Amino acid sequence: MAELPALSLAELRAAFAARSASPVELAEAVLARIAATQPTLNAFTALRDRAAILADARAAEARLARGEGRPLEGIPLGVKDLEAVAGLPHVHGSAIYRDRVATHTEVHVQRLADAGAIVVGKTNAPEFGYTAITRNLVYGVTRSPWDLDRTPGGSSGGSAAALAGSVCPLVTASDGGGSIRIPGSFTGCFGLKPSQGRVPRGPLAHWDYQATAVYGPLTRTVADAALVLDVMAGPSPWDPQSLPPAGISYARALAEPLPGLRIGFSPDLGYAAVQSDVAATVEDAAHVFAKLGHRLERAEGGPPQLGREWGILGAFELAAELHDVIPGNEEAFGRGFLAGVKTGWSMTPERWRTIGDQRVALNRWCAETFERFDLLVTPTVPYDPPPATGPFPDEVEGRPQPYASVASFTIPFNLSWHPAATLRAGLSRRGLPVGLQIVGPRHREDLVLRAAAAFERERPWHPNWPAS
Repeated sequence: MAELPALSLAELRAAFAARSASPVELAEAVLARIAATQPTLNAFTALRDRAAILADARAAEARLARGEGRPLEGIPLGVKDLEAVAGLPHVHGSAIYRDRVATHTEVHVQRLADAGAIVVGKTNAPEFGYTAITRNLVYGVTRSPWDLDRTPGGSSGGSAAALAGSVCPLVTASDGGGSIRIPGSFTGCFGLKPSQGRVPRGPLAHWDYQATAVYGPLTRTVADAALVLDVMAGPSPWDPQSLPPAGISYARALAEPLPGLRIGFSPDLGYAAVQSDVAATVEDAAHVFAKLGHRLERAEGGPPQLGREWGILGAFELAAELHDVIPGNEEAFGRGFLAGVKTGWSMTPERWRTIGDQRVALNRWCAETFERFDLLVTPTVPYDPPPATGPFPDEVEGRPQPYASVASFTIPFNLSWHPAATLRAGLSRRGLPVGLQIVGPRHREDLVLRAAAAFERERPWHPNWPAS
């Protein structure tokens, strides 16, 4: 039973159906894995009561025996610290909220629970999800199961470490500038940032006027992601940006054959400095689509470089959210986080307008790109995972890195609201996962998932995961 947490959701569902494994056995195995890996990975920050988890698992087992199992019946779920679960700590990785307990559950988490998933606890994240390295003053450093000296990324780093480390088979993740795709790339998982509004947010205490953050699947396989998206997607009265029903099942869409596609390949979006072996691995992976009969063409140039603009937008919104909390409590915040938030105080109407103009230019580039291509593929991250405690590299192979370099390929599509996925392209010279990003037209998660599934069939990566 120790191997159960390493299985995909599809494999677990099949094992339950065949009665070769049970939800109780899986829950016990996951709790054992959490205990065994906390000293090394530090993926979880809080757990529900063991007796309550096992009671839920026994109830799931009874439902399955009656033939009443739901899509995720009996599957243990780790929920990212930034996402609320009633009765569990809701700390945001910040000492200022060290003792806060959530009084509500996020819509998407409730949908997963209503589909049968069993919340076991919360996974670690950087303070307020502000960086792509998962560490904070409350819960400490989360490490990659591929190399304990490396970060699993962020901000969904605890979730990614739990998944890739075969600790928990189902996790939640969110992405405001790459926070699903970056840890997905660093840990070899599949991650999908959906179009804005595909998975509803809320209930929210505030409104993000320039929203870039979404919830989405972070899973072992493409099929698992499609299953999870089917459960989470759909409109909600809590989220005014939530989209109407897509009218399809993403899981069933994976069985549909892909038409011949026009696929653009950009090795650098015109500005990124990419580690040479990462670049070679991604380009080789992109040619899988040509092998499958699609038309692969180099996409020259790229969008405006918007790392600084994305950063100032996020800092401004966090500064607004924490306006009443920071004064008199500065010592409770991480120094880097606080310095970053304070840059938000430099926002002016003129700067806001300039950023708006640049976002218009980004949308123009995206419109032209997706008139020419059905999909765009790029690297997900330009280099190997940095050390578990940082910093990010200033240069790679003698080439300086731009601002927010780790998110060079991810930020544009948060600002443009396009769906974008990362899948394992291969391994770098150091034996660490390298991600290939697939970007699709707005609201075409189905096309992105189908293309990812076609790649996965050609170059499967599951069940090859690190021992930890």
